[in-house]
Amino acid sequence: MSDYRAEELLIDVIAAMLEGLGHVAVGASSPIPGAAALLARERSDGGMRVSVLGSRRHNFFTDGGRELFDCAAQGRIDAFFLGGGQIDGQGNINLVGIGDYPRSKVRFPGSFGSAYLYFLIPRVILFRQEHNRKILVPKVDFISAPGVSDANVYRPGGPHALVTGRCVFRFDKPRRRFALATIHPGHTIEEVRDETSFDFDTPDSIATTPAPDAETLTLLRGPVAEALAETYPDFAARVFGELVTR
Repeated sequence: MSDYRAEELLIDVIAAMLEGLGHVAVGASSPIPGAAALLARERSDGGMRVSVLGSRRHNFFTDGGRELFDCAAQGRIDAFFLGGGQIDGQGNINLVGIGDYPRSKVRFPGSFGSAYLYFLIPRVILFRQEHNRKILVPKVDFISAPGVSDANVYRPGGPHALVTGRCVFRFDKPRRRFALATIHPGHTIEEVRDETSFDFDTPDSIATTPAPDAETLTLLRGPVAEALAETYPDFAARVFGELVTR
């Protein structure tokens, strides 16, 4: 039996992608990315700014999404996170619904500012803990935010990686497609292929996602858990145990 939880592995993986950045913003309903940003901040010895929407203590914005958009336009956010009801092999995401729009059979929460942020923020990490063929599709039914743009389109932002509960994909911008980076412990390449509907590049040698070390687990179960509990108390209690919030 492993001495870490699946969520802790994902948090550690994402935090490593944030190393050396100046300002990381986290949207709503994102406990794992939020924990990853807070972990990266702990490792940075105070050199990183983290803005978690919905938090009072870990949020530099006073006007919610409006300030987030302004900062993104000014180039003052280095990383952000997006998900989708569907994600395809070119990094397109669907936050609108399944089926022919506007008569979608299933409706998702909506795009909000996803396309805007996808174009402007240099390092956008796509995240879905679920990994199956219904989510990772050959082509999304509706493009809420495009993963790639034509060469004549000014676009400093775009997908950096896709992290799921089974593996990590890196996005190859010149090839406009994903490449498998690592597979999480307990999963296999056959499983990843079977549960992914889009094509992706595979290296000759596939690495295993490194497990969080003892120092990381201490940070996660201590200061990160306490900070996260202010915004996501149920998640923090379920993953890290009962916490006293302040």
